[in-house]
Amino acid sequence: MNTLPDFDRLARLERLAARMDTAFGIPGTRYRIGWDTLLGLVPGVGDALALTPAAYIVLESHRMGLPRHKLVRQGVNCAVDFAVGSVPILGDLFDAGFKANRRNVAILREDLERRAATATPTQKAPAKGEGHLSSHHPGLGGGA
Repeated sequence: MNTLPDFDRLARLERLAARMDTAFGIPGTRYRIGWDTLLGLVPGVGDALALTPAAYIVLESHRMGLPRHKLVRQGVNCAVDFAVGSVPILGDLFDAGFKANRRNVAILREDLERRAATATPTQKAPAKGEGHLSSHHPGLGGGA
């Protein structure tokens, strides 16, 4: 497992969460909704379709080393979003305000920032161009 936070992957997840939860402004208000809310309006399959990107965020969080208790929090957010969002009309209103994807990415960001702040000097990221297969390893075909 990589102990260093991957903020590029986090940025991609944040963009996905924004598309799902806050992609569109509601004219004349300060409220924003996303594809999650719009998909939830489709009876039967909409909430199930919206669960796929939410599950992907949790999976990526796991791959990025998020601790189990925080993964559980993310899972609960997804379950609440799915269960309550499945209720016609009231669930759609709840879904527009709950924004589970943004909550889950915030949980991941908080953990990654904490890990980055507590990383020891030996855990710091290698300089750009450096790594296991850099040119400083002549035995691996590099040009040093």
